[in-house]
Amino acid sequence: MNLTDLFADVPSDARVTGFAIDSRKVAPGTVFGAFRGSAHNGEDFIGQAVADGAVAVVARPEAKVAGAVHIAGGEPRRTFAQAAAKFFAPFPETVVAVTGTNGKTSNVELVRQLWRMAGHHAASIGTLGVTTSDESVSTGLTTPDIVTFLSNVHGLRAEGVTHVAFEASSHGLSQYRTEGLPVQAAAFTNLSRDHLDYHGTMEAYLEAKLRLFTEVVDKDGTAVVWMDDDASTRVVELARERGLKLITVGTKGETLRLIKREPTQLGQTLTVEAEGKSHVLKLPLIGAYQAANALTAAGLVMATGMPLTKVLELLARVQPVRGRLERAAISKAGAPIYVDYAHTPDGLEAAIQALRPHTQEKLIVLFGAGGDRDRGKRPLMGAVAARLGDVAIVTDDNPRTEDAAAIRAEVMAGAPGAIEIGGRREAIAAAIQRAGANDIVLLAGKGHEQGQIIGDRILPFDDVQVARECAQ
Repeated sequence: MNLTDLFADVPSDARVTGFAIDSRKVAPGTVFGAFRGSAHNGEDFIGQAVADGAVAVVARPEAKVAGAVHIAGGEPRRTFAQAAAKFFAPFPETVVAVTGTNGKTSNVELVRQLWRMAGHHAASIGTLGVTTSDESVSTGLTTPDIVTFLSNVHGLRAEGVTHVAFEASSHGLSQYRTEGLPVQAAAFTNLSRDHLDYHGTMEAYLEAKLRLFTEVVDKDGTAVVWMDDDASTRVVELARERGLKLITVGTKGETLRLIKREPTQLGQTLTVEAEGKSHVLKLPLIGAYQAANALTAAGLVMATGMPLTKVLELLARVQPVRGRLERAAISKAGAPIYVDYAHTPDGLEAAIQALRPHTQEKLIVLFGAGGDRDRGKRPLMGAVAARLGDVAIVTDDNPRTEDAAAIRAEVMAGAPGAIEIGGRREAIAAAIQRAGANDIVLLAGKGHEQGQIIGDRILPFDDVQVARECAQ
């Protein structure tokens, strides 16, 4: 493939062998993307990339490029992404995406499960990594960089995967990390405070997510919207303006209207009104937010051609998602211990409310807040745990480069009466020791993660494994 095949306005027959945004990965024939970021400026590495064989550099018009073709785009990240998509094509025939503050991981995994049970070779990409029916490979980011993302999706097709669901994070959307491949349907889950250290305002945060519907999903595609969220009205307006097909779900939805939800010992029974009839679904997942995830995932698979009756039949057979209200162990006293990824005020509230109907006596909530992230949400998380939990234990999450004690102090400011235990293992042991037979323990914040980030090191730490060890 030549440069002119990828960039129509570039009359060059130079052969392209790959794409890179990391100058260390440049080889002869590479198209290098030199972008300005919050921590590094890719333009500083243009000279090295050209020296290592880059045939073209995609960068701002103001950037200085010598010895290679300078492709100057008004939005260089997007120009780079669209060309990279041409290079890495073809992709699986059916692709859907999910955005929102909470629920993205559960949605793409549930969609993958539903497709797999229907006989499709399916995969999901997101926080859990690249997941297929027989393997999971971690990428380290909810939405990986554009080169990794497109390469992964192309590789999945080469392996025979026909259906892919991916998480579209606000960072990924604002940085054009999800461009180029055809997306038949896109879902919106909810909007609550998160990532304001990056976006600055809730308005900017929402606008980043809305790009999924205004620019990324195919113009004749489908928008699936969870209607029980204040931001859903804006999503619906944009979907209609663009002429997208619309599937709405939730108690305020029209396609899949949730009429009733009854907790059971191991899940919940949902009554759903759809296609003019009332349907009863026994969902093997606990919590209101898992009902929301299940119905949103149902909307996505319906948008890709699965009939309603088949969707409801398969939903009764889905498995819990790793680190999402995952029951890790039962303590010696008989208390169940759940692990959840909740790391925002709304996410923590949803997890607590999901477990409350199953709690006979005390709900013990252990959580922390990550370092080098939105500080404003820390006391808000503390307030949620203190208000809704019976016992709140504040511990360390991923302190990163911040002082762990200072982070805990900011959380404790919103949680009067909470217990502070710095070491996460010691805190988990204390929470389990406090729990009686009729209590429930919730370990929130890290979910599926298998490491704790302290400084610039990632130390082995898995809440599920630690809970099992402490429960013995």
